[in-house]
Amino acid sequence: MGLEKVLSISGKPGLYELTAQTRGGFVAKSITEGKKISVSVRHNVSLLSEIAVYTYTEEVPLGEVFQKIYEKEDGGEAIDHKSSKKELESYFAEVLPEYDVDRVYQSDIKKIIQWYNLLVSNGFTDFSKEEEKGKDEEE
Repeated sequence: MGLEKVLSISGKPGLYELTAQTRGGFVAKSITEGKKISVSVRHNVSLLSEIAVYTYTEEVPLGEVFQKIYEKEDGGEAIDHKSSKKELESYFAEVLPEYDVDRVYQSDIKKIIQWYNLLVSNGFTDFSKEEEKGKDEEE
């Protein structure tokens, strides 16, 4: 499973895996609990593969940020997302030194680190997009 099947659903804690589509929305499974829920099209849903982080020159896909954290931590978990503002910002600056401090808020950094830790603690280590894998195989 790549990031294109991992969802964040507003109003619901944690991350979910897209399992099936229905007429009025889709079915998602909680990554931590394994419970399936029905999600209507009225919910605000974000695919992690579509999220990017602002830098001074470009937008870096969330998968690349996760990969940098993964490499920095040698496959382990990152710092706690409940750490102080200074700790979070300095940690994130080590991972992505060129991030735009005016457009990436502390709440964004917290969420990114929380999502990363949740994915890694549940055995998820493939942060590439499926499309990129296909391109690599063709070469």
